[in-house]
Amino acid sequence: MTVPMAVAVASLRGRCSDAEWQSRVDLAACYRLTELYGLTDLAANHISVRVPGEPDAFLINPHGVLYDEICASSLIKIDHQGNILTMPDFHGATYNVNRAGFLIHGAIHEARPEVACVMHTHTWTGMAVSALECGLLPITQTAMRFADIGYHEFEGVVLDEAEKASLARDLGQASTLILRNHGLLAVGGTVAETFNTMVRLELACKSQLAAMACGTPLHPVNDEVVEATRVEFLPTTRRPFGLMEWPAMLRKLDRIDPSYRL
Repeated sequence: MTVPMAVAVASLRGRCSDAEWQSRVDLAACYRLTELYGLTDLAANHISVRVPGEPDAFLINPHGVLYDEICASSLIKIDHQGNILTMPDFHGATYNVNRAGFLIHGAIHEARPEVACVMHTHTWTGMAVSALECGLLPITQTAMRFADIGYHEFEGVVLDEAEKASLARDLGQASTLILRNHGLLAVGGTVAETFNTMVRLELACKSQLAAMACGTPLHPVNDEVVEATRVEFLPTTRRPFGLMEWPAMLRKLDRIDPSYRL
């Protein structure tokens, strides 16, 4: 069976476990939603998800395919060393895994076994905040959720295996990382949680840039209140992020174009 997409690909339904197929559907949905919410950079960037039951394997997009073309069957399965475990049949077209994408995502998946999903973006707002010496400021309730955000210094395009260690170190146990002079990164226990995290991190960046553009003093919040607010946002304090809205997000996609499920 060939999936009727702009990028023709043979269906993998029935050729992987039910758990892997569900992860493929969720990840494909995340790619479509990332496009829908305006968080893409042409065919650059990546979102990955660990394959259930295969701790050393994760799914990632084929380089050169747009986010709104991604479907469950077009995702490539690779291991932490970048070896391809499952390459979809693109009917003669040649796609592969972007090396920079593999190094960033592989580094996090390998270092944080509890992390299921890793999402990286190059939005203009994320890049702008990444270039500010002050970084992300806790000036809004949304931004306070990320008061423990990590920072990773720019070392050039991520093509050197040696940078995997510093990426993992700088993320630490946080759920978000600002790649200095580069962009944003978010991780989570599910695809739904990670998408929620990135959307809210993006909103925090937009709010900060809008406030700074006004050219008037920013109203600070004391450190104790910032920390208390951060704790209130922790998954251990409340239900995991994304849990409530993810089914609604999938319904939204199904109304627009359900081909991500193929």
